[in-house]
Amino acid sequence: MSQTEVQLIKSSSVVDADIVGMSSSKLSGTLPAVSAANLTNLPAANLTGSLPAISGASLTNLPASGITMAESWRVTTEYTSTGGATVFPSNWERDDNNRSGHIGASGMSQSGAVFTFPSTGIYLISWRGYGRAANSSSVSLAANTIVATGDNSSYSTGSIMYYSIPAIGLYNYGWGGTEFMMDVTNTSTDKVKLGNYSADYVTWETQTNYNLNIATFLRLGDT
Repeated sequence: MSQTEVQLIKSSSVVDADIVGMSSSKLSGTLPAVSAANLTNLPAANLTGSLPAISGASLTNLPASGITMAESWRVTTEYTSTGGATVFPSNWERDDNNRSGHIGASGMSQSGAVFTFPSTGIYLISWRGYGRAANSSSVSLAANTIVATGDNSSYSTGSIMYYSIPAIGLYNYGWGGTEFMMDVTNTSTDKVKLGNYSADYVTWETQTNYNLNIATFLRLGDT
């Protein structure tokens, strides 16, 4: 006559450390619901199979990749500078022809000589000027300058590049450029103006069909 030994185990006496080495064939039936908050530190090797569909609305706080804003602006009306003064042109337009390309639906805005940024971030500003000196025997000293403000009032020089426009006859042309990387933390107060300086009389030439005096704004990343 055989004898069967039965040992009853109370669930309250079983600890997690006792449940090891169980084969999948021993696991049957319906498992109890498990809170997702308890599913942490799962090794990647154990995550196999197809993942369920995830709504894009649930994917939040993802870092933006690449440049999210890039565009060019040009001056449309000729202007002059002379006598060691810096002139800030106010007639601008966004480059809009000859297969011009831009990144981002929301870009820079401009009023008068002041440019306002669409969002906070680190921006690279490039400013190139093309001028014509008056016919004379002297060389004209010129410059492109970028000035910035953090209080929407007081501007200081962020970048400036000096260059010479030679006096060689009828066509006394010259150009130069400068760049400035700006940390924009408040779009209401952090702004820039782009200008030209000259020691002598210089006419800064412009066009509406292609770029002569041209500014480029690139948002490189978050502040």
